[in-house]
Amino acid sequence: MIAAGAPAALAALVWVWLLTARGGYWRTDVRLPAAPSQAGPDEWPSVTIVVPARNEAEVLPITLPTLLGQRYPGRMQVVVVDDDSDDGTSEAAERAAARVDGARVQVVPAGPLPAGWAGKVWAMRRGAHAAREADAQFVLFTDADVAHPPDSLRRLVLTALDQRLDLVSVMARLRTETWSERLLIPAFVYFFGLLYPFRWSNDPARSTAAAAGGCMLVRRRALERVGGLQAIRAEVIDDCALAARIKHSGGRTWLGLARSVRSVRAYGGVPGVWHVAARTAYTQLGYSPSNLAGTVLGMLAAFAAPPAAVAAGLAGLCVSSAAAAPLAVLAAGAAGWTLSAVSYAPMTRWYGRSMLHAASLPLAAVLYTAMTLDSARRHAAGSGGRWKGRTYAPPR
Repeated sequence: MIAAGAPAALAALVWVWLLTARGGYWRTDVRLPAAPSQAGPDEWPSVTIVVPARNEAEVLPITLPTLLGQRYPGRMQVVVVDDDSDDGTSEAAERAAARVDGARVQVVPAGPLPAGWAGKVWAMRRGAHAAREADAQFVLFTDADVAHPPDSLRRLVLTALDQRLDLVSVMARLRTETWSERLLIPAFVYFFGLLYPFRWSNDPARSTAAAAGGCMLVRRRALERVGGLQAIRAEVIDDCALAARIKHSGGRTWLGLARSVRSVRAYGGVPGVWHVAARTAYTQLGYSPSNLAGTVLGMLAAFAAPPAAVAAGLAGLCVSSAAAAPLAVLAAGAAGWTLSAVSYAPMTRWYGRSMLHAASLPLAAVLYTAMTLDSARRHAAGSGGRWKGRTYAPPR
C-alpha cells in the first residue's frame, strides 16, 4: 500500500502545481482573433504563401484550393515547393491550381538537398527566396495537409499588424476521425502545450518560444534579421527553432489555436501516430539519456501512478473493506487521476469529446512514453528522425 500510495500522493501535489503554476497550459482560450469584416489597414501588406511538399499528391487537391480561395485584400502569391517527390506532387499541384486560379501559383523544385540541411527547411528556403524576389512583406509557411478558411490569411495578417508581431503561428486542428486519433491526437496537442505553454511563449518577458509549423506567418525582414532559414538548416523541429531565433533576437511571437484551420492528413492508426511522435521525441530531449530517464520517470509518476494507486486501493478493499490504508491509497490515486482529467478536459472539449474521454489521458501518456523510448532506440540504431525516406542524424 505504501509503495502505491506515496507516488500517487506526490502525483496529486504535482497536478496541483501544474494546474496553477504552469502558465495555464491546459486551457484552450489562446485563439486567433476574429477579423471584423471591414477592418484593416489602408494598404494591405503583400504575402507569399509557401507550401513545402514532399509526396503530397493526395492532399494538395484538397488544401491548395483553400489557399487560392483566400479573401485577402492585398497582393498574394502561392509557391508550392516540390521537395524531390516521387508521387506526382508537382502535377497534382498544377492540376489543382488550374481548376481555381493557376496564375497565382508557382510550382517549383526544391533542388538537390545539400548536406547538413533538413529537407523541409531546404524547401522552405526555396519558397522564402521566391518571397524575396516578389518583395513580399510577409511569408506564410503552411504544410501541404493544412486547409484554411477563406478569412485565414486576413486574420493572421491583422493579428501581426495589430500586435506588432514578427511571427504568428496557429496550431491547426488535427484530424480525429478514428478511435486511435481520438485517443492520441488531442493528447499530442495537450503535451505540446505542457512543453511550451502558449501564454509563456507569447510573453516577451519569458524565454519560452514555440510555433506550429503547419501555419506560420513570418515578417520577411524578421526572418532575414535572424539569418534566414540558413540559421536553422539542420533543425528537425524547425518551427520551434525558428520561433526561438526570432524571439531571442528581440522579435515578438504569438502561438494559439484556431478551430477552422485544420489538417486533413490521416494518421493510419496507432502505428502512424507512433511514427510521427517517435521521429522527433528524442530530438526534443536533446539526444540526452539523462533527459530521457527523467522524462520517462516523470511521465510514469504523474500519469500512470494515480490509476495504479486506484487499482491497488480497490484490490486492498476487496481483501479488507475496513482497512484505512487501501482507502488512503484509493483517495490519493483518485485525486491525482481527477486533477489530470480536469487539466485535459478543455482539450477534449476542443476536439468535441466528453469529460469521460478526459479520463483516458493516462493511457495516452503511457503510449507517448513508449514512443519516446522507441525514438531513443531508433536514434541509437541510426534510424532516428526518419521521415518520407530520409533519415536525419543527430548533430555532432
